Amino acid sequence: MVFVWFIVAAIITVLAAIKLSTYADTIGEKSSLGGMVVGTIFLAGATSLPEVTTSVSAIVLDNPDIAVGNVFGSNMFNLLIIACFDLYFRKQQIFRHADHSHFFTASLGLLLAIVALLALTIRIDISFLNIGVDIWILITLYGFGVWYISKMSNKESKAPMPVADEEESAHDFSAIPLKTAIIGFIIAAVVIMGAGTLLTVSGDKIAVVTGLGSSFVGSFLIAATTSLPEAVSVLVALQLRNYNLAIGSILGSNLFNILILGASDIFYQKGSIISAVSSVHQITAAAVAILCVVVLYSLVRKPINSTFRYALPSIVLIALYFVSSYLIFVQ
Repeated sequence: MVFVWFIVAAIITVLAAIKLSTYADTIGEKSSLGGMVVGTIFLAGATSLPEVTTSVSAIVLDNPDIAVGNVFGSNMFNLLIIACFDLYFRKQQIFRHADHSHFFTASLGLLLAIVALLALTIRIDISFLNIGVDIWILITLYGFGVWYISKMSNKESKAPMPVADEEESAHDFSAIPLKTAIIGFIIAAVVIMGAGTLLTVSGDKIAVVTGLGSSFVGSFLIAATTSLPEAVSVLVALQLRNYNLAIGSILGSNLFNILILGASDIFYQKGSIISAVSSVHQITAAAVAILCVVVLYSLVRKPINSTFRYALPSIVLIALYFVSSYLIFVQ
């Protein structure tokens, strides 16, 4: 039954994520926020709710490895998602349509991954207000980084917007009022949060039944499942040709996940959570940093006519993901 509940929770998560993306796209179109801001902050935060409930529930179950593994594993899987969709939609070259602000978001993600890797290596078991010093550093960097990204986004939003082509302008959001979209967005987010709790409880039991270990289950199985909202959200956004919403959702979700470490550390009463987990998470954090470098390259490179050459970074990213997953499994 534990596998049945796990699958049911995953299905509920996917269905809620479809609604979440549609409402987010409507909010971005009908408000003054735009796809980049809605994707990086609102949609990213909402699709990260399963990670929130999963990690906090794991601490309640006294399993910090699932909590931390879920965060870094989800960040890995999120980057795999954008690489897979970039490969599938390679003719559209989605990174070529990305807003320049995404470069700062990806850079901040790389910085946080490097700091997290250092924290997992040095292991400073010092807490302030029941939160580890290393987590405080990550939260501070996140806060400053998001402020800077918002500032840069506001500057660029004042520039004249390009005229949308006929295919892009064909999507009509007039059928969904802004108020309805906001209410629907909140309801879908709450449903996703509940499904995330069920994923954690069933995932924790799966770790016991299969004997795979909490670190691997947290970093791979649960992380992949809690990233389903991001996957569905990106697919819907790409089908709507809202490339900024798609990319912003993934990169913003990876930033938001770092805050989940802070929430987990608050509930963890035995000291700094980073100091309490397995060293295998160093591999996951290092993998996230390397994958971020590949994404950064995809964002800054010049336009390429060759479809294969364009898709090459995404192919490399996918290969690196599976190599990293194998290294986590054999530890």
